[in-house]
Amino acid sequence: MELQELHSYIREHQPNICQISVLRDGNEIYSAEWNSYQRMDCVHIASATKSVMALLIGIAIVHKMIGSVNDKVLSYFPEYSAKRGEKTIFDVTIRHLLTMGAPYKGHGDPWTKVCSGEDWTKASLDFLGGKSGISDEFDYRTVCLHILSGILFKATGMKTVDFANEYLFRPLGIAEHKNAYARTAQEHKLFITDKTPRKNVWLADPQGLGAPGYGLCLSAADMAKLGQLCLQNGTWNGQKIISSEWLKEMLSPRRIESGAFSGMSYGYLWWIVHPKRNVYAAIGDSGNVIYVDPNEKVVAAVSASFGTAVRDRIDFIENALLPVIQKQ
Repeated sequence: MELQELHSYIREHQPNICQISVLRDGNEIYSAEWNSYQRMDCVHIASATKSVMALLIGIAIVHKMIGSVNDKVLSYFPEYSAKRGEKTIFDVTIRHLLTMGAPYKGHGDPWTKVCSGEDWTKASLDFLGGKSGISDEFDYRTVCLHILSGILFKATGMKTVDFANEYLFRPLGIAEHKNAYARTAQEHKLFITDKTPRKNVWLADPQGLGAPGYGLCLSAADMAKLGQLCLQNGTWNGQKIISSEWLKEMLSPRRIESGAFSGMSYGYLWWIVHPKRNVYAAIGDSGNVIYVDPNEKVVAAVSASFGTAVRDRIDFIENALLPVIQKQ
């Protein structure tokens, strides 16, 4: 397949792709846009936001603002009153949240109950725990991860987007982000489903805390920078942004033994695509991906507008995109 064939393939088989940026050895070797997007337009990267949040938590730990991943969640919320009879919540740690091993009451994400209130952190804490205890069983959640933004704010005194701007985005040359708000259920749905280019924003709760499970808007070029930061062991232009020790811990594969994701491997809010080769990715709904292959020193970032579930984006990157780009 040649480059022109690749573009035809994308238009026919990957029609919601907005931007692609591919780096090798830190240099951009390919960049293209579709669907009326410009290079620096932003796209809602959906659950790939989780992986960015893992970087922020690591930075806060490096700066000794957060103690460690073993800190108990409720140690950051001394004012929170657990429901009578609730015991499990007292043993939940930050690590449980990062690995999707935290226990929750009920099944699935309680979007309405969390996002319709003024305090998404407290509403999420109300779902944490339960009678089954802590089993470390993989339970993929999105909205209740808002607890992580609450912890970051309690530990640093900074709103999620402000912390990201100061400690991550600005050092990488990523444009400063601002909060976006959805004041009604309709606005919330529109934020997620809108296919038009976005500004540099992060969806936040009424208190200004960014949603850590989704809601961040980035361009593919900026997504690639985040992947390159990981590939460079946390260093950017000679400045240490995040420790290599955190990245090693964050990207250590933990095999999922049961459920819908059985057989896959997960780190701290990053998917470990090929554990033996240490290939990893941030993956969001609609096929938003930051793909990192340390062996080939390659980063591939794909941004995509909202669409039906896209489950073949990694295959596309590995079997279509990179083979064509790397031979150019």
